[in-house]
Amino acid sequence: MLKKKNNGFLIVISSPSGAGKTSLSKKLVSKKNNIQLSVSLTTRAPRKSEVNGIDYEFVSLQKFEKEIKKNSFLEHAKVFDNYYGTLKKNVLKKINSGKNVLLDIDWQGARQVKKILPNQTLSIFILPPSIKELKNRLMKRKHDNEFIIKRMSKARQEILHWKEYDYVVINDNFQKCLKKIKEIISLEIYRPIRQQLVKY
Repeated sequence: MLKKKNNGFLIVISSPSGAGKTSLSKKLVSKKNNIQLSVSLTTRAPRKSEVNGIDYEFVSLQKFEKEIKKNSFLEHAKVFDNYYGTLKKNVLKKINSGKNVLLDIDWQGARQVKKILPNQTLSIFILPPSIKELKNRLMKRKHDNEFIIKRMSKARQEILHWKEYDYVVINDNFQKCLKKIKEIISLEIYRPIRQQLVKY
């Protein structure tokens, strides 16, 4: 007989810095919806509010480069002079056990993931209401001008890749944006392409 194999799938959230993907990603994690946040490896130093193993796994450059040579990453990229990456074994173990995994990554990582797991990946790009609003959000974080200029330049480049994603959502209101993304995820979970049949 045939029975559905309840594999999980990957939810990729990307956006330019300041558009809200990290805050949205944390709100999307839910036991009810069976969504777990993937913890990426990074070579950058932790910020004051970040906890190792929860926000990121903070590792040395040598450790990260060793994992690259071992082909351990599902995706990895260099962003602002620091490396970020998602370990393949951690993600595959979760989705094979039926868990849905959320990846908070940039367009480079999203492209790699979709190439490896095209039928198990849902990608969503978050846009700010405008470039002006994006700059205002970065200024509210009290960064210096050099940092803001660098981030804005990077943001303009990142926004060019929105067409590579399955969905694009504008974050002009956090709660409305969050609700829209939840609706997209709920719809996608039941798409036939994500349901696999296996013989028993």
